[in-house]
Amino acid sequence: MKIAIINGPNLNLLGIREPSIYGNEGFENYLKELRERYGSVTEIHYFQSNHEGAIIDELHRTGFEYDAIVLNAGAYTHTSLAIADAISAIKAPVIEVHISNVHKREEFRHHSMISRVCKGVIAGFGLDGYRLAVEAAIRLKNQEEE
Repeated sequence: MKIAIINGPNLNLLGIREPSIYGNEGFENYLKELRERYGSVTEIHYFQSNHEGAIIDELHRTGFEYDAIVLNAGAYTHTSLAIADAISAIKAPVIEVHISNVHKREEFRHHSMISRVCKGVIAGFGLDGYRLAVEAAIRLKNQEEE
């Protein structure tokens, strides 16, 4: 099984940026833990970009080869029809993840342009949301095979 984790803008600053919202841990350390925990079940590919077009290109590249995609589109969640269209165009199910509970934050963060085309949404559990998404992706794949 192959899962792609795609992170959007400013998520390269995890552990540094607004630790009261996003925590003190960088993503690279957390990714290492995920790979150790699920390495016997799945290969986890990671991609991060601050550029919308690069995220779309990565969705296109992985969306037909991978079994699932875990996507934290960052602020593009609330603005990008182009990312929503890219998700609609690919085969792999996409699980939307947010580190913070976006519904407890500013009003503009309450609406997602991509939720309607994602398999599910996980928000508010910190970096653990990625683990929950990986587990959901594994369950989806196992259900497919049954």
